[in-house]
Amino acid sequence: MPVLAQAQRGALTVPQNLGELVEEAATIVRGRVVSARVEPHPQLQNLHTVVVTLRVERTLKGESGETFTFRQFIWDVRDRSNAAGYRKGQHLLLLMIKPSVHGLSSPAGLEQGRFRIERGPEGKDVAMNGAANAGLFAELETALSKQGAQLPAPLAARAQQHTSGAVPLEDLEEIIVALVGTR
Repeated sequence: MPVLAQAQRGALTVPQNLGELVEEAATIVRGRVVSARVEPHPQLQNLHTVVVTLRVERTLKGESGETFTFRQFIWDVRDRSNAAGYRKGQHLLLLMIKPSVHGLSSPAGLEQGRFRIERGPEGKDVAMNGAANAGLFAELETALSKQGAQLPAPLAARAQQHTSGAVPLEDLEEIIVALVGTR
């Protein structure tokens, strides 16, 4: 089953590779969406936001409890009707930036740091971001060498050959853990 990924409509972002996304992220969590609701920002009433709560299955970077909640700005009016693409039960891997002074956060690179997890054709979980994982593993060796990390040869070869499309969740998480290193 292919993974459907839709980028938020109103934003343009600079393409980033996984090393850049991991470096930008303060928290990296995998889990299922418990709730996603659109509401005005508590102090900045003219800003529309989506408040998303995940039941955390795994934390790969930073600190989180059993649940992880964040508030994300909605800049495209069309995203108000569908909670910016977040929905209850959705399985996600999120690379989240540090919240702003106003409590706003988002995935690093927006849709690039939001991976939807689905069951793949071989029965294993696969992940794909809103950019269809295009360029995700570009310059991976450089990013790993900064951490003094090395991947097992088969995984490194798979990453080097990948250009776009879904990737096994297990592989993606192993690479993220290597990139996190001791940060």
